[in-house]
Amino acid sequence: MLKQLFTSQTRAKLLSIFLLNSDEEFFVRELTRKLDEQINSVRRELDNLKKIGLLRSRVKSRKKFFVVNKNFILFHDLKNIIVKCMNSHDTIVKRIQRFGNVDFLLMSGVFVDKLSSVDLLIVGEVDREKLEHFLNTELDMKRPLKFTILSKDDFLYRLKCKDKFIRDLLEDSGNIIGLNTLDDLMTAM
Repeated sequence: MLKQLFTSQTRAKLLSIFLLNSDEEFFVRELTRKLDEQINSVRRELDNLKKIGLLRSRVKSRKKFFVVNKNFILFHDLKNIIVKCMNSHDTIVKRIQRFGNVDFLLMSGVFVDKLSSVDLLIVGEVDREKLEHFLNTELDMKRPLKFTILSKDDFLYRLKCKDKFIRDLLEDSGNIIGLNTLDDLMTAM
């Protein structure tokens, strides 16, 4: 069964989509657009996942819809694996970078398992709605995440003024700096 589960990139993408959206159903063309994969490979992998029992299908309005089978013996285990992979720090940073132009990203709070005034400090221009949707629906966290978005100029000004909020976050060695394109400017201050 494991060999059948983890054999292709298309299958890994399908597993992520279905296991992270276990209440939704998808049709083939929708999946090819979401995954940016060829229709034949998506169909083949859907059939393979259906054969082992992870997916179920039904026809509605001349379209074949697929949905995850929550009674599949490994459903919860697979979902946990996918969530852990999706919640790795590198993956989160890469996903957040897609929402705009990020110059600096610091992870604190829930990401490093401690109390903090914020969980994420983002410097740059980011689509706030997309970021909130990602943080609140796609990440499996114990509580809603707190984040702060600052412009590059505001961040550098606060750094220059030795702003307590910024200083506390930067001086805490337990925090993770996931991205920093401002290193030269920061060390000059």
